[in-house]
Parts: sequence; structure tokens; C-alpha cells
Amino acid sequence: MEERRPDPDLLLKEAQQEEERKHQGKLKVFFGAAPGVGKTYAMLEAAWQQRLEGREVVAALVETHGRFETNSLLAGLDILPRALIEYRGVILKEMDLDAVLSRKPQIALVDELAHSNAPGCRHKKRWQDVFELLAAGIDVYTTLNVQHLESLNDVVAQITGVVVRETIPDSVLDRADEIELVDIPPDGLLQRLKEGKVYVAQIAEKARENFFRTGNLLALRELALRRTAERVDAQMESYRRVKGVRELWPAAERILVCIGANPRSIRLIRTAKRMAAGLRAEWLAVTIEAPVKVRPSQQDLLQLAEHMRLAESLGAETVTLSGHKVSEELLSYARSRNVTRIIIGKPTHPRWKDRLFGSVLDEVVRGSGDIDIYVITGESGEAEPRPAVMAEKAPTPRHEWLLSLLAVGLSTALAALMYPHFTLVDLAMVYLLGMVLTASRVGKWPTLLATFLSVAAFNFFFIPPLYTFTVEDGRYFVTFAVMFVVAFVISRLTLRVREQADSARQRERRTAALYHLSRELAHEEGQEQLSAIAVRHLSEVFSCQAVVLVPDAQGNLAVPVTGRHTFALDPRELGVAQWAFDHRQRAGLGTDTLPGAKALYLPLVTAGKAIGVVGILPRPADTPFSPEQLHALESFANQTAMALERASLAEEAQKALLKIETETLRSTLLSSVSHDLRTPLAAITGAGTTLLQGGTRLDEGSRQELVQTIVEEAAHLNRIIRNVLDMTRLESGAIQVNREWQSLEEIVGAVANRMAGQFRDHPLTIKLPSDLPLIPCDGLLIEQVLGNLLENAVKYTPDGMAITVSAAAGEQEVAVTVADRGDGIPPEKIERIFEKFVRGRHVGGGAGLGLAICRGIIAAHGGRIWAKNQPEGGSVFTFTLPTGPTPPSLEQEPEGAIA
Repeated sequence: MEERRPDPDLLLKEAQQEEERKHQGKLKVFFGAAPGVGKTYAMLEAAWQQRLEGREVVAALVETHGRFETNSLLAGLDILPRALIEYRGVILKEMDLDAVLSRKPQIALVDELAHSNAPGCRHKKRWQDVFELLAAGIDVYTTLNVQHLESLNDVVAQITGVVVRETIPDSVLDRADEIELVDIPPDGLLQRLKEGKVYVAQIAEKARENFFRTGNLLALRELALRRTAERVDAQMESYRRVKGVRELWPAAERILVCIGANPRSIRLIRTAKRMAAGLRAEWLAVTIEAPVKVRPSQQDLLQLAEHMRLAESLGAETVTLSGHKVSEELLSYARSRNVTRIIIGKPTHPRWKDRLFGSVLDEVVRGSGDIDIYVITGESGEAEPRPAVMAEKAPTPRHEWLLSLLAVGLSTALAALMYPHFTLVDLAMVYLLGMVLTASRVGKWPTLLATFLSVAAFNFFFIPPLYTFTVEDGRYFVTFAVMFVVAFVISRLTLRVREQADSARQRERRTAALYHLSRELAHEEGQEQLSAIAVRHLSEVFSCQAVVLVPDAQGNLAVPVTGRHTFALDPRELGVAQWAFDHRQRAGLGTDTLPGAKALYLPLVTAGKAIGVVGILPRPADTPFSPEQLHALESFANQTAMALERASLAEEAQKALLKIETETLRSTLLSSVSHDLRTPLAAITGAGTTLLQGGTRLDEGSRQELVQTIVEEAAHLNRIIRNVLDMTRLESGAIQVNREWQSLEEIVGAVANRMAGQFRDHPLTIKLPSDLPLIPCDGLLIEQVLGNLLENAVKYTPDGMAITVSAAAGEQEVAVTVADRGDGIPPEKIERIFEKFVRGRHVGGGAGLGLAICRGIIAAHGGRIWAKNQPEGGSVFTFTLPTGPTPPSLEQEPEGAIA
């Protein structure tokens, strides 16, 4: 077999699918052609094999139908009790889904996959229960007959004459990890039926006369074999694509099926699904909104919505188009999507309508070009989906009737004024103008009333003999007929233009709303703000109430924002929203999952992860959304999901950045402090060891010098530890500034006296004006600031060079300056010199925290601090302190703390 380099995109997609399904259970389907072939028996045999291998197997729901062999195999397995559901006074037994989830076995046996659950269950269909078990990581063994596949429903009905009501989407079978065909020849199945191994005697006899006929069984067996072969073929195709095996077939086909509200559209959908499955092709279900002779009723629109949902459930991409001409719009879209085959319904109306109004089928065939056209008919017994809700038709407003009467009256008055000077043809044009204007403002029935009254008024007031409905000249009947037809056609065209304009305005409104939503979401970051924006736009566009739910720290959904556009959620509604979040599927009103909910819940999913749920409560209540509205809602939900994800990622990035900065600071602090602690500790240890070992051999001067070294290095060590603690207190906000009226001369004098020993080699010059005011500050903290600045000056100033402390009073602040004659600050570090762990030049010890502490203390006082280099050499550090309110005079005693 010739191979090539595998497609990276397909490999990535395959890896993603494998990773996603790694945490899900495996689905094994025992597939058969008809009841009685032994599917349940084969499932139980496989279950016993797995149990002997040590796996936990429970029978969640197994229907034995009283068969002895099946009951024998079921005995010994763990059987879960069934849930009892009361419906219309009858107790129905269904699978207890919550019990299975709570037990969480390795394998669950769930018979009859196509079964419809009783009303009141969480899901409408049992296959949805199975999917929830798979999502919980539970393997499922189940059974299915071929006649329950949705795409084969009409074929089975044509073969057997029986319309199967319980069906499943073909995608359910496609989801199966393994399909085991349980096959038996028709003669063998009939023999089992005769022996009572399928049904009891009375039912078996009736079944043999109807469904269980040899021809039927042969046809069903062929369908089952073909469907299984298609599955194997699809697996082989997937393998070829992933492994890079060269293709043997031409480019893929694309199929388009045109559907409408007619129940025969169901067969078109199923035919398209089967054709697409056989050709391994994409397929699209398209409906076209175009001007029609008869406006579709609300029931027709609901019927069309059901057909679109059916197509979506079978895997189609559904599209709604609008245009003036159906055939042109259909062919234009087909060519834009590179469609190779179009499936369209066979017309059922009389042929004279095609000759009079034109045939859509004929126009499509003639304009199709290279596209193949398949014309399909439906059966008269085609099952019709039942719409969820039948809305009542709104009555025509009273003002439209009055407006139509007013238009006729004004036209008659104008014609009466023109009558002496103009011909009857001109008067007829006046009435036509009135009818056109009426049609542009009112509905169909008021327009028809205006048309009829206009013709009658024209006859009564202006056709001889006047003021009677009698007509002397028969040619006027032709005039009346032409006038009525022209007026009717013009009014209908005007109504259609209005309808198209209304539809276009509605679409434009939703598109504009989506644009405004995305633009507003792009400018906000907070979760509450984003949720409020989404709720407001949803309520305005869809005339509903909405709510956004996001998970809290425990993973439970909570509402971040409430308001007039939101609605309250009771525990039941909150449970539906939680289910939609956990399973990343829509639930609630109008869906197959928990349809009894009052609202629709859409999961907010991005990159395969659910980040929230949006709930939509329609007005009026219990009115399901159409497919077009659902698509628009999903677009809004996607925009909201991306915005919430962006906010979440930004928050996570901020936390990650903060964590990185914290780790960096911690590492820098430990590195710096550990190095600076070792220096004084080594000096102390060395001096102490010398004293201990030298004993009496050391003279008094040497001992005094060693003791002095220990004291000085201990003080150095104390300053380092104090700086670290002060920096920690400043950043945590633990330092309290106790402002009192202080004299700057006393603060400078206290610091100079305490550090007198350090100025032996550096003369200290103090220049303080005599008129300095008292300053409201924390004296101890300002002493620490001056001490840190002077220690830096001593460290970086050569011996013999003076250090100067000066001050100057301004209008609202006092500036204090510490200047030295050292090497100055490197220019690249002047802007960063007050940051933590930044040192001007690496001279002596120090953790680089002293200046950062100074900045923190001065900022807490409301002042400023900065540094610069002097032109003649050295650096200057200046800080300011606000003078505050009028201070007391120097002769008075300060009056305590200032608030």
C-alpha cells in the first residue's frame, strides 16, 4: 500500500478527539435487522465475559420480554431498580439515570437505545441518557434495530408498510466505538417466532402476518448489512486520511437539499442524509424566503422549524436564504458552495399553475449547468412532526380597517373634484393610487377591502347612470375587472415589498446588534460588566429576559449581575443550567433535554471548555425559538463566551505575572539578604573566635578592638534585618504614621548624635535656617529616612570628603537635602535607584532596601523624594514634607498628635 506523509492537521484533529474521548466511556452497539435476532442475548453474553475478566457490570435497564434464555443470562448480574414515573394516572418504569451515575459502574447495560422516555424524565430519548453516562466515563452496552435509524425511516415504511415512530439520529450510531452485527437468516428468525422465543403466541401470529414476512426480513437484513458495511468503510477512510494513504477517489461531493414547510420535505431530508452517507459527502439543508402567492401561516413556519431541526440532528448544515426568485437564489448559493448535487421535491400542484406562474423545478433544471438535479417525491402517509407550540393568529388592528375606508373616501373626494375636467381613465388612476398607498400601510384584508370599495365607488359615483350600481355599457365590466386585477396585483406586490423590507430590517437589526455587542465587549474586562452588557443586548434584540451564569470557586453556577433585564432562577431552573454547563449542550425550553424548563439554556463554550451558561426566557412565556433565532442566539452566546474567556485569561495572566514577580522578589531578597548577612556574621564569628582562643594572650587594645568589631557588625546586622522587616511592613500597610508637630533641628540632631561614630572620617555639615517651621510628621520614621540617607552617603563617600545636610522652607512644604562628594549614581540607575534591591555602586554590604524604605515612608507622609548627580561630583538626595496647617510657634509646646 502506497503511503505518504500524514496530514498534520488531521493528525492534530485525531489527537484532540482521542484526548477528548479519553475521559469518556466507550459505546458498544449490538445492531440487528429486526426484533428477536438475539441482540439482548448477545449483549448479556458480552457482559458476562467482561465480568469474568474482573470488570464491574450492572444492568441499568434490560428488557427480556419474558424470554427464558435471556432471563437465564440476566440472573446473577447486578440489576438496578427502575425509576417510577407517574403519567396520566399510570405508573411507568424507566431507567434510573441518577442511580447509574451515582453507582458509576465500569459497564452499564442499557437495552433498546431508540426508546422514548416518559414525560417528566430528564431527557426525551434514552440515547440522550446513554450519552450522559458516556460523558461520566461509564462504558455502555446497548441494542438497536435498523428500522430505528432516522435516515432509513421512510425506506423501512415503504418496505414494511409500518411507520416507525421511535427513531434516533444517525450520528448516535456514528458515535459508537464498536458495532457488533447480530445476524440471523429470515427462516431462522421465523422459526424462533413460531417457537414463541420472540413474542407470545397471540402477538407472534399477528407479527407473522404483518411485519415478520420473509420479504420484509430480507430487505431489513440487507439494510442492516449495508449500514454496518458503511461504518467499516468509514473507519477505513478515516485510517487512510490519518495515515496519509493516497486517495483512490475523486474530490468529495457536496449535496444540497431544498426544503420547506411541506411534510414531504421529511423524505427529502432523509434521502439527502443517505446519499451523503453513501458518498461520504457534506450536505446542506436550505430553505428560501421569497415572495409567495400565499403568505405562510404561523403553523407553516413552525413546521419548517421542525424540518430544520430534523436536518440538523442528522448532521446537515442548515441555511436560510432570502431572495426575489427561488431558483436564482438556490443556484447562486449552490455554485458559491461548490455543490455537486441538488435534491428538490417533485411538484404536487396542478400543471396550470406552472404555466401561469412559472415552475421553480423547471427553472432549476434549466439553470443547473454541471450540477446534478434529483427530483424526489414523498408518500402521502408521511409522518408529520408535531410543532411544540401553536401560536394564535393575531387579529387585524382596527385602525387598519379605518385607514382603508379613509383612503377610499379621500380618493372619491379627489375624483369628484377632478370629474368635470378629466376623463374617467384619469379618475380610475386616482383610485389606483389610493389602493397602492393603502397597501403600503395596512395588511392583506384591509387592502382587499379598499380594492373592492374603490371599484364600487368608481361605479357608483362616476359611471352612468350615476349614483346606482347599474351599468348601461357592458364594456365597463371589462374596465372594472381590469381595474380590480391591476389594483390587487399592485397591492400584493406592495405587501411583499413591505414583508421583505421588514425581514431585511430584522436581520439588519440583529447583525448591527451583534456588532455593537462585540464592540462593547471588547472595551470591558470585568466579569460583571461583560455579563451586564450581554444580558442587555439579548433582552433588547430578542424581546426576552436573560441571565448569565458563571462558575464560582466550587464550580457551582452563580449569577454575577442582576437587574431589570434578568429573571430569577429557582432550584429547578438552576439545575437545568448546571446540566447544560456540565455537558456543554443546550437544554431547557424547545430542546430534547429537560424541555419542561421555562427558559432556554445555552452553554458558553470556548476551545472545548465551558466557562458559563446564558439563560433566555422568551416573551411570551413557553414560546420556543425558531432555528434562525437559535442560530442568532448562539452567535450572541459565542461572542459572550469569547469575551468572558478573554477576561478570565487576563485575570489568570495577571495572577501568573504577580506570582512570577513575587517569586523573583523572593529569590532576589533571599540571595541579597543571605549574602549581606554572611558578611557581618563572619566578622562577628571571627572576632568572637579570636577572643575565645586568644584569652589572656591578647592585650587590652586588641581585645577592645575585637569587641568593637562585634558591636559594629551586630549593629550592621540589625540594620539589615530592620530594613527587611520595615519593607515588609510598608508593603503590607502595617506601618501607621503618627503625625505630631516636630522640629526638624531636633530630628537632624538626634540622627547626627546617634551616628557620630560613623562621621569620624567624613565631616558632617548641617545647614538649617533658623526660621524653619514645625513639621507634622512621625519623628521616628523621618529619623529612619535621614539615617538611611546618611548611611548611604558615608558608604559611598571617600574618606575626608564632607557630607552636607540642609533644608529650605517653601510655601507648602519643607525640602531636606543630603549631599555627598562620592562617585555619584550611574546615569542608567537614577530613575530606578529607589526600587527594591537596586544599588548605585556595589560598595560594601547592603540589601538595596534602604532607599526603597525611604520612598515608602515619604510617600506615606504625602511627600516626594528624588536623587540627582552634582556637576562637581557626588550625589544629592532630596525629600519634601508638607507643612500642613498653621503650626504653633517655636516658643509654644507642640499640641500633640494631629489627626
